[in-house]
Amino acid sequence: YELEKYEEAIKCYDKAIELKPEDAIAWNKKGNASEKLGKYLEAINCYDKTLEIDPEYANAWNDRGFILYKFRRYEEAIEYYDKAIKLNPAYAIAWNNKGLALYELKKYEEAIKCYDKAIEIDPEDSIAWINRGFASGKLGKYEEALKCYDKVLEYDPEYAIAWNNRGFVLQ
Repeated sequence: YELEKYEEAIKCYDKAIELKPEDAIAWNKKGNASEKLGKYLEAINCYDKTLEIDPEYANAWNDRGFILYKFRRYEEAIEYYDKAIKLNPAYAIAWNNKGLALYELKKYEEAIKCYDKAIEIDPEDSIAWINRGFASGKLGKYEEALKCYDKVLEYDPEYAIAWNNRGFVLQ
């Protein structure tokens, strides 16, 4: 999976599942690899199986929500993110993903609160800072957006998206 050889990874997960059908981690990882290959229905099936085996598996709730997000089913995605967050309140990625869905629903203030929570958990979360900058810009809070992009550049001066977005705000 880490080598981005997703087809091969799926074969390994399938073998693990064959040996231990109730392995929630293998099911979830297979879902992740399927998602990377654009096999979203397969990914959903894997996440559903994961949750059937272990309904407390926060990653599967988040991952299932992200598929719904990709299908522009934002309200439903938020329900899944909320479940992941309830199970793991320190799950920065789920907070960020919930913010993305709220952003798409044009609920920018609520999105910012989610990004703030992700940043509180992981102050160096460049993606949450970038997303917070986007939402701040949508609200016309350009100085605040600049501060978000500057924060990213503090941690990673090579982050091209931060430079691009900063230039856009200045324009």
